[in-house]
Amino acid sequence: MIVAILILFFTVLFAGWLVRFLPKDNQYFLKILLAFSGAYLFSITILHILPDVLLSTDDPHQVGYYVLAGFFLQLLLELFSEGIEHGHVHKHAHDKNTGYVPFMLLFSLILHSFLEGSILVESGHGQGQGHGHGHDHAPLLGNNFYSVLAGIAIHHIPAAVALMSVLMFRLNSFKKAFAYLFLFAIASPLGILFSNYIILDQLQNTNLFMILSGLVAGNFLHISTTILFETSPDHRFHKNKIIATVAGTLLALASNFV
Repeated sequence: MIVAILILFFTVLFAGWLVRFLPKDNQYFLKILLAFSGAYLFSITILHILPDVLLSTDDPHQVGYYVLAGFFLQLLLELFSEGIEHGHVHKHAHDKNTGYVPFMLLFSLILHSFLEGSILVESGHGQGQGHGHGHDHAPLLGNNFYSVLAGIAIHHIPAAVALMSVLMFRLNSFKKAFAYLFLFAIASPLGILFSNYIILDQLQNTNLFMILSGLVAGNFLHISTTILFETSPDHRFHKNKIIATVAGTLLALASNFV
């Protein structure tokens, strides 16, 4: 678990720090990275998260309600984040609110990131100790833990780059922007700690894991499909984006054999 926390925390900070060295017009770089992350995120949702959440309940049909709720929750969050989750920076290019911290944008990203971290419960962590039925009822992520962790980390790279770009534009200071990026960096780790220590018993012995995973699956489906549609809005062949998309999908498929 400590490995997951460190990976998610430093991935965001490192990606944000790189903004200092990237060209100001980094949209092409972001689009290639987004194509890769979107394909990987979509694939692990279909291959790992949805099968796990369907297996975690005796009534798989109810999972659909939470997936839909997660999909539309993400749509609502993006009213405030304005698409930072999938690399949107251009919407803020003519932002007149320079000097002001976009707190609602930060809050929506932090909530989204916290939910992502909340489903990262290590296989066997606290299971089978005093709860004979816990593991049978909620297998949690099992062997898919690190595949989903990789998906969240990869997804956070373009999000951190986009957020840092917006914060630097707003605050005109790398140090101030980096301080607020820290809030985004700790959100997923806090979600991990929350699930692994505070609500672990409920995750193992109730439908709470199914609810959280369904919400996150819906979030991921919204974000990944939006990314994949936006990478080729004119439906033209873009070699590098196609390569990145195929690479992301193949990596997700390869994780089934690790």
